[in-house]
Amino acid sequence: MSAWFGDHLVLDRVSLTMPAGVVTSLIGPSGCGKSTFLRILNRMHELIPSASLAGEVLIDGEDIYDSARPLIEARKSIGMVFQKPNPFPAMSIYDNVISGLKLTGTRVHRDTRDELVESSLIKAGLWKEVRDRLRAPGGGLSGGQQQRLCIARSLAVKPRVLLMDEPCSALDPTSTRVIEETMLELVNEVTIVIVTHNMQQAQRVSQQCAFFLAGQGQPGHIVEHGDTEAMFSDPIDPRTADYVNGRFG
Repeated sequence: MSAWFGDHLVLDRVSLTMPAGVVTSLIGPSGCGKSTFLRILNRMHELIPSASLAGEVLIDGEDIYDSARPLIEARKSIGMVFQKPNPFPAMSIYDNVISGLKLTGTRVHRDTRDELVESSLIKAGLWKEVRDRLRAPGGGLSGGQQQRLCIARSLAVKPRVLLMDEPCSALDPTSTRVIEETMLELVNEVTIVIVTHNMQQAQRVSQQCAFFLAGQGQPGHIVEHGDTEAMFSDPIDPRTADYVNGRFG
């Protein structure tokens, strides 16, 4: 996969296999294309007017960029949680969870909505905290709770993959720990790809890791990828060793 903003190449022939049922972390300094790569994985890159790309993103062997495949289908199977929690603030907690269904055109019988809201909030680790105030505004929750509400919203449409772009960077350590625990429980049923600048977090939550790097004025590329523990304890490339040990970036 290669990607451009205008005539500026930002990712150069990046290839990565992200196995099902595994957390893959994308690490590297700011500006090396990690978030662009993540946005490409659910067709958000193309929303930027000057953006273009070349290559393919395969899920079960089918390219999500195939012109015959509806955009809504890609968004439904590949969910996204952003750096800053973005629930609909005036909308109730309950309606926030089911809003993803409306956005993706997913029909759910009224009788099963309550069940779906409860199961999504349970999976996101939020049910016990909000079950008695489901009709309260989502904007009234704490930052960590709002982020878990966004996770519940993504899970309600039953995605195959969940993309997370620095989901804990705006959160306190306690909320971060809860989100990490949630991820480790979720990976049994949804494949997770996370961009993180926190090396300890990458070690704690991911089984596979990819190290992105971009030289001065050069596009981003993957220096090394593989088993997370091996990359942190015995990396192949000296630049990986320097980065994971805090010597640059």
